[in-house]
Amino acid sequence: SSLAEIEKSKSEWTKNELRREAKILYYNRYVNEKKQIILNESEEILQLLITTSEAKFSSNQSQLQTIYKAKARLAELNNMLLMLDGAIAESNIGLNILMVRDVNTIFQIDTLIAPVNYSFSIADTSNVSNRSDITALNKYIQSMKLEQKVMKVGVRPDFGVRAEHMQMFGMPNQWSVMGMMTLPIVPWASKMYRSETKSIGFQIQSMEQEKQTMQLMATRMSAEKLTMLNYENAQYQSYTKNIIPAYENNLQANLLAFKQNTGDFFVLLDAWEMLLMKKLEAYDKLFNILKLEAEYEYEMEIK
Repeated sequence: SSLAEIEKSKSEWTKNELRREAKILYYNRYVNEKKQIILNESEEILQLLITTSEAKFSSNQSQLQTIYKAKARLAELNNMLLMLDGAIAESNIGLNILMVRDVNTIFQIDTLIAPVNYSFSIADTSNVSNRSDITALNKYIQSMKLEQKVMKVGVRPDFGVRAEHMQMFGMPNQWSVMGMMTLPIVPWASKMYRSETKSIGFQIQSMEQEKQTMQLMATRMSAEKLTMLNYENAQYQSYTKNIIPAYENNLQANLLAFKQNTGDFFVLLDAWEMLLMKKLEAYDKLFNILKLEAEYEYEMEIK
């Protein structure tokens, strides 16, 4: 019975590990699909800028080397889109395997994911002792204590009763009852049982220390994840509220100057490239936040 409880706790911890893997694969696909949208929008803008610059080249209002640079950036965008396709396909394969489906099954995912934003507090990391892996170890310790009791009982005499019935043709029924008693050889048996009991005691002490170490490590890891979440959230908010809007204004100002023939296409191309880079960096930060949340939920076994 005690061994069955151990396996049950191990099974729950395996589920927890699979949940973390599924979340990270899911978030990876979600962020990469968002990046695809950004790249497609940037590709349209860049294509329009190249067309406009080529039209202005005939009147010496743009430079040929800048047009070639823009076309190179356009080719790089197509390459980045291919890389994202590969990353999304990899996530799909992993998710389909976890769902026990054909790896090529096509499915859509929720596009309204938002970070949970766990707040840091000591209470958030105080329940790590309830994790399934620590519970399994605790139940294993209890099982070892039960085995220790069995060893102590082994030095006692063993009693038994055996009853037999025999029926033969033409003869009366025969019954036989036999009583048995097994006596351990002292002191050999007592020494053997004492040494085995003592050995189990040392194993229990070792597992108690291991359980304390696991609890300390789980508390440390969960606290680290929450701390990193706070920093990543602050950086992500800075990207969305300050950095990206500033680069968008920079692009709009350069685009207006280019339309009025007072701006340079090279500067405009640089403004477009910086805005694209910052948008992709913001989604990288979002993925870090979602991944840290998945790892925190893994450490705390939040379902």
